[in-house]
Amino acid sequence: MSIHEVYPYLRARDAAAAVAFYKAAFGAVEKFRLTEPGGRIGHVELLFGGTTIMLSDPFPELGIAALDPDGPSCFVIHLHVDDADAMIAAAVAAGARLVRAPQDHFYGERSGTIRDPFGYDWLIGHAIEEVEPEEMQRRYAAMLSGD
Repeated sequence: MSIHEVYPYLRARDAAAAVAFYKAAFGAVEKFRLTEPGGRIGHVELLFGGTTIMLSDPFPELGIAALDPDGPSCFVIHLHVDDADAMIAAAVAAGARLVRAPQDHFYGERSGTIRDPFGYDWLIGHAIEEVEPEEMQRRYAAMLSGD
């Protein structure tokens, strides 16, 4: 038995608005959607670069809930891009809230975090240097020890 692919599957209180946001903020491309006669989105697939992210509206009758946009975050989605500053600015212009401004990090990446209007946190970064794991660990330990 083997795993062929992994797809994050998000739920948003307004999946149609989330699709519009992801297109405007990140340049996501809609592959297709399945919509109920009443308008709820049961399934939509979006391409983020070469990666598919799936999305739907909540279906409380099936136990499928969406995040509270103002509630705590339990995970983050990392987008590795060409220009983190530009992507973060585009996301904020599209309606995201800046959580952490972009900055250079010890592990060789410039990144920052936004929260989208649907409660998902996105860590957006780009490489600024190649750092071997041993050097990364040394820098991490030094940072934590105050050196």
